[in-house]
Amino acid sequence: MSKDAVFIGSIDQGTTSTRFIIYDQSAYAIASHQIEFTQFYPKAGWVEHDPMEILESVRICAAKALDKATADGHNVDNGLKAIGLTNQRETTLVWSKSTGCPLYNAIVWMDVRTSSICRKLEKELAGGRTHFVETCGLPISTYFSALKLLWLLENVDAVKVAVKSGDALFGTIDTWLIWNLTGGLNGGLHVTDVSNASRTMLMNIKTLDWDKPTLETLGIPIEILPKIVSNSEIIGDIAKGWPIAGVPIAGCLGDQHAAMVGQACRKGEAKSTYGTGAFILLNTGEEAIQSTHGLLSTLAYKLGPEAPANYALEGSIAIAGAAVQWLRDSLGIISSASEIEELALQVESTGGVYFVPAFNGLFAPWWRDDARGVCIGITRFTNKSHIARAVLESMCFQVKDVLDSMHKDAGEKGEVKNEKGEFLLRVDGGATVNNLLMQIQADVLGSPVVRPSDIETTALGAAYAAGLAVGVWTEEEIFASGEKCKSDTTFHPMIDEQLRKKKVDSWCKAVSRTFDLADLSL
Repeated sequence: MSKDAVFIGSIDQGTTSTRFIIYDQSAYAIASHQIEFTQFYPKAGWVEHDPMEILESVRICAAKALDKATADGHNVDNGLKAIGLTNQRETTLVWSKSTGCPLYNAIVWMDVRTSSICRKLEKELAGGRTHFVETCGLPISTYFSALKLLWLLENVDAVKVAVKSGDALFGTIDTWLIWNLTGGLNGGLHVTDVSNASRTMLMNIKTLDWDKPTLETLGIPIEILPKIVSNSEIIGDIAKGWPIAGVPIAGCLGDQHAAMVGQACRKGEAKSTYGTGAFILLNTGEEAIQSTHGLLSTLAYKLGPEAPANYALEGSIAIAGAAVQWLRDSLGIISSASEIEELALQVESTGGVYFVPAFNGLFAPWWRDDARGVCIGITRFTNKSHIARAVLESMCFQVKDVLDSMHKDAGEKGEVKNEKGEFLLRVDGGATVNNLLMQIQADVLGSPVVRPSDIETTALGAAYAAGLAVGVWTEEEIFASGEKCKSDTTFHPMIDEQLRKKKVDSWCKAVSRTFDLADLSL
């Protein structure tokens, strides 16, 4: 290994785990470390994280990954040029400027405690649920950070007092990490990036700044909000006391936006990331398209302070891989997530069973927080293999629902197709190692699904953004897809159109059965 070798580090802070990956100049991962952290469920529908535990998980992962790289003979101490950061979006916290301590646990993106606040706003505001769509691209929903912040302001005395006295700082997880990484109490930088800011329901997606009328309507003081920066620029150096001290943070993107960069999605190209949830984004170029089919308008990426913003249509699915965790942790049907493929392969179909994982309601394109999970079509013949296969199918049907909406919103001109006239879906995330899941996805869509050789494209996208800012890569190199595609795996549909249509119709019937179940008595 040359003593002049160049490396980029990537912090990937997800919903259930944190990882740190080190890439070399050819964007090959030379070392990584990952750890899971605690999920807190204080009440039904509530999900929280301990911000201090998340901070510690970053520290451990960085130290372990550096140790592994050094043990393998890589001179990372001298060669680490920048750090990229990517994170779970919408998860919200408020902390004290004077003590550095969180004033409450972080409220996670899938938490639905803000349902009553949403209903109240929908009744009070002109336009109801879509009141803010024109400015921020998002409907009023429990999903977004602004509603979680309102809950904290209304229900947590420590937050109320800190805001009143000017001691409160609001942030999503990227903001919390950057503040601590750049010094915390000793001059930590209070910033977020355009992609994370676009998910708060507080940023104007045209001006890329906090929207003052929205802040006034919701009663949120602008003083507690971070400064908004682009996805690729030098933000600040990491402070002493961290394993990566002195290295600049030079890239920051929400996880789904990072995956778009990692997958090199240009205008007209879409990707689906399968993690705790599933998230499908279609790059619409420099135009923000307002959806009429239940999707969100959001930033795709802005790769530099002077670079143009690319926008995307997004469909967010709350429960994907989390349904597999539920089979493992709550039902004990499997003992590890990887076992689901083998179990599901023991049957050729679900035997007429359909599973809709509306554990905390349904996101796109339905937006029903009154929905709850159902498993229907069960007979005496049904066994755990049928249920396992139905869980895998549920992810694929949900992705199809979103893509169908995207096709309607973007139209024929909004999509890039291959020489056969097929729309290719690029996929990434941990669950895509499951070949059966990928084959079912191609079958349900009736079009090819392309899996890259490196499925951790979220961390890669953050590394690309950081490397771009410090001159390790050019934008042309990042988006040159020819070479990358050589080692991709493509799954082609293998069922006929008639069967596909019957299965989709049955799925839609199952989804309709989930509505208006939130008030079932305990």
